[in-house]
Amino acid sequence: METFGCGGEMGKDRDMMMPAPGPYQKLERGWQTKGRTGSLQSPQKFNNQDFTHLRDYCLSRGLLFEDDTFPAHVSSIGPNLLSEDKLSRLQWKRPTMIERNPHLIVDGVSRFDIVQGEIGDCWVLAALGSLTLQRQFLENVLPKDQGFKENYAGIFHFRFWHFGDWVDVVIDDRLPFLNGRYLSVQPRSRNEFWPSLLEKAYAKLRGSYQNLHWGYISDALVDLTGGVQVQFLLQKPPSDLQEIIKAAAKSQCLMGCTTPGGQSIGNMELKNGLVKGHAYTVTGATEVRTGTFSLPIILSGRPLIADFCSVAFHSSPQWDRVPVEYKKDLCEDKDDGEFWMSCQAFAEQFFSLCICNNTPSFLDFGDQHGTKWSLAMYVNQWARGLTAGGSNYHNAGAFSRNPQYFIQVEEPDLKNYNVVVSLMQKPANNMPDAQKLFTGFLIFRVEPEFQGLRDRLPVAFFSQYKSKVLECGFNMSTRDVTNYFYLSPGTYVVVPATAEEGQEAEFLLRIFLRHQDSTE
Repeated sequence: METFGCGGEMGKDRDMMMPAPGPYQKLERGWQTKGRTGSLQSPQKFNNQDFTHLRDYCLSRGLLFEDDTFPAHVSSIGPNLLSEDKLSRLQWKRPTMIERNPHLIVDGVSRFDIVQGEIGDCWVLAALGSLTLQRQFLENVLPKDQGFKENYAGIFHFRFWHFGDWVDVVIDDRLPFLNGRYLSVQPRSRNEFWPSLLEKAYAKLRGSYQNLHWGYISDALVDLTGGVQVQFLLQKPPSDLQEIIKAAAKSQCLMGCTTPGGQSIGNMELKNGLVKGHAYTVTGATEVRTGTFSLPIILSGRPLIADFCSVAFHSSPQWDRVPVEYKKDLCEDKDDGEFWMSCQAFAEQFFSLCICNNTPSFLDFGDQHGTKWSLAMYVNQWARGLTAGGSNYHNAGAFSRNPQYFIQVEEPDLKNYNVVVSLMQKPANNMPDAQKLFTGFLIFRVEPEFQGLRDRLPVAFFSQYKSKVLECGFNMSTRDVTNYFYLSPGTYVVVPATAEEGQEAEFLLRIFLRHQDSTE
């Protein structure tokens, strides 16, 4: 199955995954160093801004911080998000100008703190909603050393995962308003500002608020967690989708979904009450034994979708078969905008499902006894004339110049999915809105006569042996290409490539490998 996403950071196993030597091998090895700059323990300072130093400087001089790198100016909004007339009427206000008693967080962080503003960034907000359900991820993004009371200086910071590194993004707290209303996300509680400030920091990371207007929930989930995500297209769902979803809920994964129709201007409501091309948070999954009905899924969105509950589930024969003692817990006690529906109805009404975690443990189907996932990460680039050989392996001379990475699968007893490969291309000039290339990867089984050539497979391998196992990607210009699969024991080579020969870009490759845990 072809999916799109990227991997996350966990324990490394250098003996099981080896890159072929090349001009970037030293850089690749640097990614294996614990405690390096860019880790959660030592995040990179975005734009070289140090939160503590800047705040101390402002406090010592009685100043409120003003961020020159993301100013209260139309340049931070972007040139095409609003008309010139609206841009001229834009105002920037600090929370202290709006509320007498502002707080960063009120009564804990909740997905119901988030109300979408004028920007079409439901993909970000749905990911934030999922993030609030898993505090182990939330604490990585939202540092606790800030607020509006002690040491307030108009400065805040948030952390995101950015092309393999955790980065600390500093902002001032001036928020954009249009005609007295929030341009960006607005808090449900008038004096709670973590959603608006976090969204501003993410807009800064991506270059402007305009770059939040339309996007993929899979990208946001990865940027908020550093995890691996797998996307399932629901028109042709895998036969084991129910088991995967149950395992994902059990292993505390972040989940989101999208409705069909693509991105559209405004909020066009479909006949079923859902919004066209909209992203929603999957907030839970459980199993109810009612004959053929086995798996409802709970979703959260804006209150307008609450009526969809009665259409998709309450009025269905499946709902009639749910025991009375479960009904109140399943639907009546849920918050506004949440509802349950069967897995079958979910696959019919939604376009895609995205599951994200720091390891692909949801592919274990809840059975993790005696196994673990290891990870190797490599950064490299496709350079014209050197390593940009294109995806046509029939042109063996060119194709063999692509970077090559070897994996050894040794566990014959693991019959479930045991390999996840994730490829991410870095946008040109580090700008998220830059044109993306069509990229992907191919996996070949290495025949015995070539297994001694661990430095690099020669042209002869690709010209004489066509033992290709998997080809993934090359058909969409997405940031990430990810696939999960089962490989039988043996030696394999992973070859990341651009669709056309000579195309240049940096990339990050992650290979997750499931194997027996020797410590047990």
